[in-house]
Amino acid sequence: MERESIEDGQQDGHLETSLLGKYGSSSSSSYSKSGNSTTAVLYFSTFIAVCGSYVFGASIGYSSPAENGIVQDLGLSVTEYSLFGSIMTIGAMLGSVTSGRISDRFGRRGAMGIAQILCITGWLAILFAKGAWLLDLGRFVEGCGVGILSYVVPVYLAEITPKNFRGAFVAIHQFMVSIGLALTYFIGAVVSWRTLALIGIIPCLTQLLGLLIIPGSPRWLAQNGRVKECEAAIQRLRGKNADISEEAAEIEEFTESLKELPEGRILDLFQQIYARSLTIGVGLMLLQQFGGANGIVFYASSIFDAAGFSASIGSTLMAVIQIPTALLGIMLMDRAGRRPLLMISAVGTCLGCLLAGFSFSLQDHQLWKEGTPALVFVGIMVYNGSFGLGLAGIPWLIMSEIFPINMKGSAGSVVSLVNWFSSWIITYIFNLLMNWSSSGTFYIFSSISALTVLFVAKLVPETKEQTLEEIQASMHSLPEIE
Repeated sequence: MERESIEDGQQDGHLETSLLGKYGSSSSSSYSKSGNSTTAVLYFSTFIAVCGSYVFGASIGYSSPAENGIVQDLGLSVTEYSLFGSIMTIGAMLGSVTSGRISDRFGRRGAMGIAQILCITGWLAILFAKGAWLLDLGRFVEGCGVGILSYVVPVYLAEITPKNFRGAFVAIHQFMVSIGLALTYFIGAVVSWRTLALIGIIPCLTQLLGLLIIPGSPRWLAQNGRVKECEAAIQRLRGKNADISEEAAEIEEFTESLKELPEGRILDLFQQIYARSLTIGVGLMLLQQFGGANGIVFYASSIFDAAGFSASIGSTLMAVIQIPTALLGIMLMDRAGRRPLLMISAVGTCLGCLLAGFSFSLQDHQLWKEGTPALVFVGIMVYNGSFGLGLAGIPWLIMSEIFPINMKGSAGSVVSLVNWFSSWIITYIFNLLMNWSSSGTFYIFSSISALTVLFVAKLVPETKEQTLEEIQASMHSLPEIE
């Protein structure tokens, strides 16, 4: 029985290699008549999708400005509020585990709708909370919705956008996360925590209503045998006068070929044919988080306090700086490419952490006391600006590009879970690391950022100006084993 199972697996692998390999030599000019333009429908669909990205950022940013008000009004202890702040990450892990299956079962729009219902429920629970238990429950449920959104928004954007603009459009996801984070911080400085929770519902409702109007993902529709709806969605996205014949034919033919394969399960991801894709997807998420990402964002105030710099000024400027760098990333994504931006971003985060670590080392030795707070601030600004340029969003973009449609749900669940679990680890141990050694903490993050440069240079492919079918074929083409 074991030998038969192995042989069946090898046959499936050979079949998939053969099917995917058919598209490895696809012409780069495929569907050029419809693939090089944008339309009002595409822009509107992108706006509705990234309302979910805004919710993602607002959820992350909520706990910081709301802390004083919640603690005073509800009488929470530091431990109780720490649970409130961190339980969202636990919910996001649960949401990320189910995100792929929900997206495959109900479609990209359906998954976003389910996520927003969860987020609205969470915000309402926080709004009407009279004690810690309802507050925590709301934060947890909200986290479940955010976990789904973190996967499905970039996937939907990648699947509706022409190849020449895909990088820029998917990069808007991270830009809106930054906008949500910054605006929540600013608004939270002038309104109560309950009002801030109420305001958080607005983008959720905006997306829910918009989902009734925007087209579904053509690739998901084709995967589910809804060919006419697939073609209608492409026509709406490309314009009524666009020639969509080549694009529709390639999507339908590729998807039809994949139907000969068994439905993608999580265990199937560990076949040799997916080894490179899985390594890239998981590796980028691990390196992003263990390079300090959410640890520095969540605990920025305590970092500035430890350095002797104004926490309010530092945190505000830190939120602001990601916006122009994210905009720059959008403009460069389809010009410079994914790999160069990732490496530049990783070099910048490496230098930023190195500078912050060196500043804390000077403080440890009682040297240049008057200058080290500003030096820490500069290091964190360099880190945050560099992070927003590439590392913040490109791993999600690449994750949405490198897995074929039959494996995208399972792969998305695994990769998203890795991201949120590693985020939880970093947010949990960050203060412990800082208590051990502030300088050592940033030297560790700097080393991991340097490792990221090598990882990208050696393993990550350049995917700009390629169709999703071409990317996936080149990623999974293996020689036949005799």
